[in-house]
Amino acid sequence: MSVQANILAEIKAYETIIIHRHQRPDPDAIGSQVGLAELLRASFPEKNIYQVGGATEGLGYLAHMQEVDDATYQGALVIVTDTANAPRISDERFAMGDKLIKIDHHPNEEPYGDLMWVQAAASSCSEIIAEFWQLFPEELHMTKEAARLLYAGIVGDTGRFLYPASSPHTLRIAADLIDFGFDYAALNRQIEQISRNVARLSGYVYENLQIDPSGAAYVTFSTEMLENYGVSDAQTSGVVPLPGTIENVLAWAIFVQQPEGYYRVRMRSKGPAINGIAKRYHGGGHDLASGANVRDLEEAQKLYEEIQKACIDFPANN
Repeated sequence: MSVQANILAEIKAYETIIIHRHQRPDPDAIGSQVGLAELLRASFPEKNIYQVGGATEGLGYLAHMQEVDDATYQGALVIVTDTANAPRISDERFAMGDKLIKIDHHPNEEPYGDLMWVQAAASSCSEIIAEFWQLFPEELHMTKEAARLLYAGIVGDTGRFLYPASSPHTLRIAADLIDFGFDYAALNRQIEQISRNVARLSGYVYENLQIDPSGAAYVTFSTEMLENYGVSDAQTSGVVPLPGTIENVLAWAIFVQQPEGYYRVRMRSKGPAINGIAKRYHGGGHDLASGANVRDLEEAQKLYEEIQKACIDFPANN
């Protein structure tokens, strides 16, 4: 029996299903989590299905979380979407259920759960959930709302189909979801919309981005600077793609100082693999999109030097 069939069998076996995703969610985290919840509610209306986790941090237009007490986890099936490692799961009660399933598209370097479906080649976890529906169309019933959420997750993680992980399969699935009649143009605008403060921060990025001849680039946000701009850490995600629009920028890092003093690092690349660098600095992710953490600006410089070397060694530069 395939892992997908095993997951469906487990879903059928449990009366209560609780779905988690990662901390600091993005559209794919919410899209895959609540998209799956809506898919299962439509398919198994007799079951109790919940989506849980911390604040949606500006993604309220997609969905909201539900409150459940500890007792709900007794005898429940727990599913975690779009989360590579257990420490990043939002709401640590995920371990209180009867059985745990992991569904993800990040490299499976930190396995967890009783059953795992990890498809690292997929553009997004939302694509995987949509594929789950397509594998069992007689038993899983897609709805307009589930389709909207899954489409949002795919669009969010592909940068509106800009990134290399966008395959012909990705586009076909997106088209199948659009067939359910939600306003995808309006949803695209919601995903791309930024506040005026983030727009001002975008100007700061373009003005202050340091670019090396190798194609490496970086910019640093101090807590004081973010306060001056009225932008939260979560909102800085809106400017992460910007360096990639600049000619000759090949890979980049955005260092965001945290209230505790360390720096969260958002890393992106147009070619050189950067996930290995991220792993060496308490992080990980995909070849071209990763995250890490550094203690201070001295360690930030060391990480950036590794990005420089990756750019210098990249075949396009040789």
